[in-house]
Parts: sequence; C-alpha cells; structure tokens
Amino acid sequence: MTAALSVRGLVAGYDGVPVVRDIDLDIGPDTFLAVVGANGAGKTTTLRAIMGLCDVFAGTIELGDRSVGDARTSARVLAGLALCPEGRMVFPTLTVEENLLTGAIAGQAWAGRSDALARVYAVLPRLAERRGQAAGTMSGGEQQQLAVGRSLMSDPRVLLVDEASLGLAPVMVDQVFEILASIHASGTAIVAVEQNIRISTVATEIVVLEQGTISERIPAEDVGHGLHEAARAAYFGTGAH
Repeated sequence: MTAALSVRGLVAGYDGVPVVRDIDLDIGPDTFLAVVGANGAGKTTTLRAIMGLCDVFAGTIELGDRSVGDARTSARVLAGLALCPEGRMVFPTLTVEENLLTGAIAGQAWAGRSDALARVYAVLPRLAERRGQAAGTMSGGEQQQLAVGRSLMSDPRVLLVDEASLGLAPVMVDQVFEILASIHASGTAIVAVEQNIRISTVATEIVVLEQGTISERIPAEDVGHGLHEAARAAYFGTGAH
C-alpha cells in the first residue's frame, strides 16, 4: 500500500541552522501518528517542514506517489495536506462560519465549500450551533475545535495538528483528542505533535523526538502501555523513573 505521506532523511530548520535531522516517517491512510517530546525537541519544525514553512536542507517529502518537497505550501494543500497550527490562530472578529470558509480558499475547495461546511458541522456540531458567533468570544476549547474544523475545509488526506492541547483544561484536552480520533476514524490520516502524552490514548503509533532526532518509535500494539524508557528520558531526563 502506498503511504499517504512519506518523509525520508529530513533535515530542516531556520536561517541555515538545522533543528531536526534524519527524520523518517511513513504515514499510511489509516495512521494516527503522535509525535511527542519535550519543548524544543523539534516537533513543530517537523510539521512546518512538511508543509513547506521552513528551510529544508536535505531529504524528501512525498504525498502518495507525488513528490512535494519543492512545492509551494499552497500546492501541498491542493495535493491533500492541511495544518492545524499551534495557538489556534482564529480570526477573532470573524464569525465561526467565516473562519471556516477561510480554510476553503485554495483551488477547487471553494467550489465545494457548502459540502465541506456540512462535513465539518457533522463532525463538530458545536460549531454549527455557534456558526454566527464571533470567534473571539468563544472558549479556548471551542476555538481549538474551530481551528481543527478550518483545517478540514480543504478535505485533506493527511491532517497535521500542532499542539492541539496547548492551554486547555484537562477535560477539554480529552474532548479535543476524542474529536481527532473521530476524524481519523472517518478516513483522514493524522500526524499530531504533542507534549501531552495523553495523545497516546487515541494514536495508532508514537514517535519520540529528542534534540531534533527520533529517539524511539512505539508501535500500535504498545500504544497505551505507558512510556518506554527512551520516551521517559526525553521528557524527564536520562535515568528518570
């Protein structure tokens, strides 16, 4: 089976300085990959490199059978990638529905915006209830749902999610992770970077980043059985118990 997303030998960073090195990822159509690690491990840079939002010094990025490593970010969106960014980044003065529509401005997505809105409202019914509300008046958890919904408007094959739990209360974290699990179950591959290890309850595979490189891969059958030693070290320091 052709991978939905394949990354090989990725070296990426900013202003000529590598932040991540030798990153290899294989994302199947049915994968929910959690990329975990401490702050500064290179998680966000990995997603930004895949989306074409930072410098890539080496490696390949393929979406299905298409190489997108040299493509503009807009072309990657058209090819089936979408990013839900860290910090939500909603437009506070626009309504929920207006925010969602900004996710459908690329290529043919605009022509299908009505169907896309219907799909998003089916997955995220709270957004349907609040469609006329200004995004800036919503709670943090609701704004995170809006950010996820906006990224779905282009009907991506692979959804990249950056720190969806950031700044949310524990009950809202669980709700957002359940939403991501529902999106994954509907047929969208997901790569979610997280500091919150509770993402392991919904992921099918875990990759641990430490100082810009992959230190451990935890297969699906081991997800939910706690952190491996390499993962514990990445979070708490070598020798942590």
